[in-house]
Amino acid sequence: MVKVFGEQRAVDGVSLAVPRGAVYGVLGPNGAGKTTTIRMLATLLRPDGGSARIFGRDVVAEPTAVRSLIGVTGQYASVDEKLTATENLVIFSRLLGLSKADARSKSAELLEEFGLTEAASKPLENFSGGMRRRLDLAASLIARPPLLFLDEPTTGLDPRTRAQMWETIRRLVREGSTVLLTTQYLDEADQLADRIAVIDRGKVIADGTSDELKASVGLSALQLTLSDKAQIEQARTLVGEFLSRSAGRVVEATITPEAGRITAPLPDASVTTDILIRLREHDIRIDEINVAKPSLDEVFFALTGHGADDENDTERSAA
Repeated sequence: MVKVFGEQRAVDGVSLAVPRGAVYGVLGPNGAGKTTTIRMLATLLRPDGGSARIFGRDVVAEPTAVRSLIGVTGQYASVDEKLTATENLVIFSRLLGLSKADARSKSAELLEEFGLTEAASKPLENFSGGMRRRLDLAASLIARPPLLFLDEPTTGLDPRTRAQMWETIRRLVREGSTVLLTTQYLDEADQLADRIAVIDRGKVIADGTSDELKASVGLSALQLTLSDKAQIEQARTLVGEFLSRSAGRVVEATITPEAGRITAPLPDASVTTDILIRLREHDIRIDEINVAKPSLDEVFFALTGHGADDENDTERSAA
């Protein structure tokens, strides 16, 4: 899909295939085109190029049918702060065609499900940010749509509330929902998404599972912290020589002298035990060992040349 605002291409040929019954993460910095993509898929913006189908329904030719299949939770709560939680949910339910009795029943059910029963009669202006986000998500679930668009649903939430939202999203998928989740939080994509598309400057630059994306940018890293910092050069040489023989090429280990730590690329984690035996043979004691895959932050930097929290103003200025 393509979306152009003036001379700016906010979305420049994004192509996604979201599997049913999974969380599909769309990862990118502010302004990458994530929200514009969601708005086109949700029939809120008309694409300037390309096409999209949701459960076989064309988002341009069949917008009413598409809307019956989706729920949308945006970056900012769509609820009315002057009304109570119950009043908000009743209004949304009535707009979706429920009777007065069914609207009240559904509202009570959702408030209990999202832990908001005690606050049901309070105006939203007295709610915390996390409570607003939970109510907004509850509103999108009134009709229990098979596909949920969650556009940066945990932005601005404290760690505890973020964790609660994560568990809610996992539960929705266990119950059969499909979730398309946009986020700029790398750990969120890593924790929740079955597959991840990385978007930068309106284009999909990578697509795969978290492990596949990490594997695409390099090897795991072996980190060793020595008991005696005076042995660090000897240990670095031994580790480098061992890994070079194993890999059939020169492998350089680097050192952080003040921390007494050695870091080396690790082509095969199974050789870690052999390295430790080698160091013990030379009376080099290890205080700490860690084998780490590349982080999604390292993936994003390798793919784009900048971190995931760096901002691209294209989408913001277009809006």
